[in-house]
Amino acid sequence: MKGIKFDFNNLFSFNVSAQHGVTAFDFDKIKPLAKNALIHLETILENNKNRINLGLEWANLPFQDMETVFKIKSLARDILSKFENVLFLGIGGSYLGLKAAQDALCSPYYNEFANVRMGGPKVYFEGNNLDPETLNVLFKNLNPRKTFVIVISKSGETTETKASFIIVENWLKKNIGESYGRQIVAITDPFSGALREKVTAEQAKDKLSFRNLPLLKGVGGRYSELNMGLLHLAISGINIDEVLSGAKAMAKKCLARDINKNPALLYAALGIILYLKKKKSISILMPFSEGLKSSADWYCQLLAESTGKKYKRLVNISEEGLETWYQDKKRIFNAGRTPIAARGTNDLHSIQQNNIEGENNKMVTFIRVESFKNDIRLPGGKDMLSGRVYSELLSLAEEATEWALVKENRPNCTIIMPEVNAHNWGELIYFFEMATAFEGELLDINAFDQPGVEGYKNYMYYKLRKPGLSKDIEKEIRLRPLVKKRKLII
Repeated sequence: MKGIKFDFNNLFSFNVSAQHGVTAFDFDKIKPLAKNALIHLETILENNKNRINLGLEWANLPFQDMETVFKIKSLARDILSKFENVLFLGIGGSYLGLKAAQDALCSPYYNEFANVRMGGPKVYFEGNNLDPETLNVLFKNLNPRKTFVIVISKSGETTETKASFIIVENWLKKNIGESYGRQIVAITDPFSGALREKVTAEQAKDKLSFRNLPLLKGVGGRYSELNMGLLHLAISGINIDEVLSGAKAMAKKCLARDINKNPALLYAALGIILYLKKKKSISILMPFSEGLKSSADWYCQLLAESTGKKYKRLVNISEEGLETWYQDKKRIFNAGRTPIAARGTNDLHSIQQNNIEGENNKMVTFIRVESFKNDIRLPGGKDMLSGRVYSELLSLAEEATEWALVKENRPNCTIIMPEVNAHNWGELIYFFEMATAFEGELLDINAFDQPGVEGYKNYMYYKLRKPGLSKDIEKEIRLRPLVKKRKLII
């Protein structure tokens, strides 16, 4: 099958000048560092304990046991046979990954028209915010007896998802009775956590209640689409096997030792040169496809949470070759490119003005789609648009955007998708995951933790008086209160 391609021409100095683009000298200098990054990741991936303990088990997901996939498909068929609506509760990767797949691989206006769903249920996403309006609307318009709920949370304690699940669970119980748990699947840690305890307790009363799937150890939320997202794919009518085959094809490419044949390593290396040497601290992902905008949103979480780190990484290797990574408190880094999701052509009339004439501190990545399942030809006439098809205009707009950026020495590159299908989308997300892992290696940080995310959570837990919060966290919050001066509130 024809896969996705990558055009990196506009990142190099021959197109955007030596001041703003990658020179031959820059490229030669980073090659040995890129090779070391590849070798280090390879070493980790080959060691089962390292892969799991360091959070890289996601790299093995394209090669997972097909028996697991079969069980997920069977569960999906059971849900599809009985319910008109499926409500997913999750935040972070447990929402963004699902939304990305939904928008890329399902028909536009999926919920609005029964014929495009081909008999499938309407799909809704909640638990990703604390806005009370959206859940209230769903409760007023969904039939609880025709609604299935899938809650995704490793610990069961994340405030947004926990709050929504409490409300949804109560809604189901109130309208259905004691058997309400048969309309719930929990995707959670297989061994521990509040949600796992809930599953165990409910199944002790009714084995058909709170069916569940595991969030695998060593798979972080933002890297978990090919784990927690498989049930959603099956319910939405997306071919899981094709998604995994695409990811598998890209996984093989991403282990190539030659950097010029390894798209993820090359993308990461070029991005790091532009970031550290050319001061391009903003990474804009702009797909020229309505359906891929949510994939850009997913990538924003992936890059920001993985590479936005305060400290460099300290690596300790045991005699058995097992690695432990620590924050090196002696090396404050405060690094990581800032990702922004955009959409062509819509954002050519907004953010593109800043891309062209604003500060030259950005690297733009386009996604160009060569063929669409449904195209539209304009009627004939004397207008310059007469007889043109939409895909031709869209492709021309992407090319024109490249030209406009290059004219102003603004670095950019293009990912070329033959079409948006399950195989190519699987390639795309695995490419970004591996590129992000390589970027973490080149920055010498831990790309698989997220200590900065805990700050707001701990503050909320403190204010909500959560039991078991550490004394150190409580002390830190007491000693650093928010200061609000009345004269600055106008």
